[in-house]
Amino acid sequence: MRTLTPSIGLRSRFLRGVTASAAVASLAAGLAACGGAGDAATRTDSAPAGTVTVGALSNGAAEETELKVPEVKSISAGLPKSVAEKGTLVLGVGALPAGFPPLAYVGEDQKTLTGAEPDLGRLVAAVLGLKPELKNSTWENMFVGIDSGKVDVALSNVTDTEERKKKYEFASYREDNLAFEALKKSTWNFDGDYRSLAGRTVAVSAGTNQERILLEWKAKLAKEGKQLTVKYYQDNNATALALSSGKIDISFGPNPGIAYHITRTAKTPTPTRNAGQFSGAGATLQGLIAATAKKGSGLAKPIAAAINHLIKNGQYAKWLAAWNLSNEAVPASLVDPPGLPLDNA
Repeated sequence: MRTLTPSIGLRSRFLRGVTASAAVASLAAGLAACGGAGDAATRTDSAPAGTVTVGALSNGAAEETELKVPEVKSISAGLPKSVAEKGTLVLGVGALPAGFPPLAYVGEDQKTLTGAEPDLGRLVAAVLGLKPELKNSTWENMFVGIDSGKVDVALSNVTDTEERKKKYEFASYREDNLAFEALKKSTWNFDGDYRSLAGRTVAVSAGTNQERILLEWKAKLAKEGKQLTVKYYQDNNATALALSSGKIDISFGPNPGIAYHITRTAKTPTPTRNAGQFSGAGATLQGLIAATAKKGSGLAKPIAAAINHLIKNGQYAKWLAAWNLSNEAVPASLVDPPGLPLDNA
């Protein structure tokens, strides 16, 4: 088993988890376009000031919703002078080469970057009275962009970790959760106790955080004389087929990927549902996804204030609901909250 360090584990476990939870073929062309879509690599949003449409161009993955989000002067006044003067908020997204729905991917027009993360960036920019500029890159180059000052803040499913705090400052905005996907007709639910998995067959992606957790549970059950069968599949379609045909009982992966796949199966003969969640940080800490800026940039505080304004006024809840991610809501955005510890594997 390969262990994942906090500095690389999130990206790997999310992308591999999305594979396990199965994106559908109808979006394949759009995702393929992401690798060479120059228009999506750097794009300044052209929506009217004070209006943000979330869930646009989602190819059915989200419910398109128009939100009125005027600038809040008391919050934008806290921006660093350099950002306020240029009038744009450069948002880094590490979605190349293939995208990771529903969080960030090329939309149905084959060029526009859509997804929950770009949409949040547009909402935050509106509160701050700034024009959002999206820069799509590989995961590694996104951090290079932050380090060099070419990117103001990354919104790309980055987990808050103590290791990353050495270089970056954070404003949390979503829970980092894993989820169980089961057929809608199934009566099984995960209640937080690993013993509920006894006798089940569960699919998981190899080399991921969720595999590590699942194998720990399997070992505990074995000591109690109970069995948990773990299955591995080559790709997303194989996992989806195994679930729909009854070869597995459950698929275990990152919650956003599960949420996406649930929307894709809703109108099929074998719809699926979320059968329970577990923190990506483990049993003792709720993992958090956070906007990520260069340490000392002064951006985390106004971004957190903007997110808290969106929470208070209901736009945050509408944003999450549009992308079927309401189960990852946080009560408040926090600046540099406790993150995954340095010894987390």
